[in-house]
Amino acid sequence: MSVSSSIGRLSVGMLVAFAAIYFIWGTTYLAIAVAIQAIPPFIGGAVRFLLAGLAMYVWLRWRDPRPLAKLDLKMAALTGVLLTGIGNGFVGWGQQGIPSGIAALIVTAVPVIVLLLDWAFFSKRAPKRQALIGTTIAVIGVVAIVTHTRSLSGEANPFYVLSLVLAAVGWSFGTLVQKRAVQPGTVLSFTCAQMLFGGLFQLSMSVVDGEWVVFDPSAVTWSSVLAIAYLIVFGSIVGLNCYLYLLTRVAAPKVATYALVNPVVALLLGALVLNERLTPLAVSAAALVLVGVGLVLFQDGLRPSQLRSFVARRLPAFARGE
Repeated sequence: MSVSSSIGRLSVGMLVAFAAIYFIWGTTYLAIAVAIQAIPPFIGGAVRFLLAGLAMYVWLRWRDPRPLAKLDLKMAALTGVLLTGIGNGFVGWGQQGIPSGIAALIVTAVPVIVLLLDWAFFSKRAPKRQALIGTTIAVIGVVAIVTHTRSLSGEANPFYVLSLVLAAVGWSFGTLVQKRAVQPGTVLSFTCAQMLFGGLFQLSMSVVDGEWVVFDPSAVTWSSVLAIAYLIVFGSIVGLNCYLYLLTRVAAPKVATYALVNPVVALLLGALVLNERLTPLAVSAAALVLVGVGLVLFQDGLRPSQLRSFVARRLPAFARGE
């Protein structure tokens, strides 16, 4: 089977959805960092997902008098807590005390966790060798990007690290549960319910964490408000619908490759927005990420000889920092 025929399996809509979660979710780390400067993370997350869910419900209600009638609300609640509750909420909480480089590195574990959980508890099928190789190559590239562009010196608070690990595990498990729970015709309504349940979970966590005691609404800045608005529209409504759409049509480990591309997006944003310098090593690392993701996405269409040829050409130069 040729690479072109394998690519042909992904429709234009799927490719657009992949592009959306690859880029949009790569920008959300920056948006979250801006938002939590003035708004506590669980409060901001609750506002984000409750408003996004309510906006979607109003739109769906205008089209259908009973937009949530066909859903399994128990599964929507479970996946909502795992994905938008734990997955997103604990990332925001962890970013209070963890540099974004370390946060991005921890979240790259998602594709690996999805592969292992899918193998152990869901499909029971061992991942193909090319998928494992692709994931490994991409993770190597991400590690290089993070260590090259961020200072990782100093000790991180273990509770914030644990928060990010739990976020990665919760998101991975929720991804696989959701894939079985949702049907292609209910993507929009399922996403709506999921965001509402996740928002309620984060609202409860804001009480447990005591955020309302220290929250000062008068200290909220316009930049934080705009960051929350961006997260509502693009990070939640657009991004989650694209993610769920892909899960109804593509294997979960392939969809989870977004977590490997997001740090590359962060690198490019650093160069464009913060004027950070792109070095040959950074470019080579980004290339490894993209090739690794390509191996996972198109694992049926790349011949071993092509993989060996690429590795033989790039790894020596990569090791020299070129």
